[in-house]
Amino acid sequence: MAARCLLFVPGNRPDRFESALRASPEGIIIDLEDAVTAGDKDTARANVLRLLVERPAKDGPPILIRINSPDTRAGLHDLLSLGEGLATADSVVLPKVEAPRDVALLRAHLARANLPILALVETAAGLDHATAIAQALRPGDALGLGGADLAADLGATLAWEPLLLVRSTLVLAARRRLALFDVPLLNRDPGSALAEEAVRVRALGYTGKLAIHPDQVGPIHAAFAPDADEITHARAILSAWTGQGVTTLDGLMIDAPVAAMARHTLHRAGLAS
Repeated sequence: MAARCLLFVPGNRPDRFESALRASPEGIIIDLEDAVTAGDKDTARANVLRLLVERPAKDGPPILIRINSPDTRAGLHDLLSLGEGLATADSVVLPKVEAPRDVALLRAHLARANLPILALVETAAGLDHATAIAQALRPGDALGLGGADLAADLGATLAWEPLLLVRSTLVLAARRRLALFDVPLLNRDPGSALAEEAVRVRALGYTGKLAIHPDQVGPIHAAFAPDADEITHARAILSAWTGQGVTTLDGLMIDAPVAAMARHTLHRAGLAS
């Protein structure tokens, strides 16, 4: 789950699968849930299984599958299809997670496949149990914010200020042990709003942001990648710090936490510290 951006594509639109994979080299989420109407669920599932069976040995970008909630008939069909080893996805996205038992149930059904899980918190009940849900996840799993559903459940507006506490709660739950993905921006033509929101959630501690359109992938990647000045500054901090005690660099006090943040910056840039 080292991706900065994962792109949603509806499971009932197989004509979009290949273009989505080209647009999002870090991975796509094929959606069997919200993007697919009840009458198209079986067709969408068949499309996904066909794609996964036909692709050679997981070549190309990762493919994640957002199943329907296991509390629904469609979700049970999804679990049966994936759990019987008919296909080999790279990860399963579990919607509307409200308690650790939801993660445990999915893990039990997918025991043979042993797939990583991206758990989406999308309800007030899920938010109440966010820390317990995160603790039920394993290293290599991830946590994500389903903002639209959660805003509706809370009676809140899907905007920055109303969801700031929600976003911060998930940061505390993930505690740097898990990858953490922010909700997609639903405006397909957002101008600068997408980049601004991505920078803001990165500053909070999110490791990535979900996308609903190929045009969103580039701005999200750019927002989560440290720029040249950040990289230079991080390297200077690590060069100045002796490994113990406190020193200064251009008036900035450098101690172990500051050095740790500098290493994190270089890690996000794909550079060794």
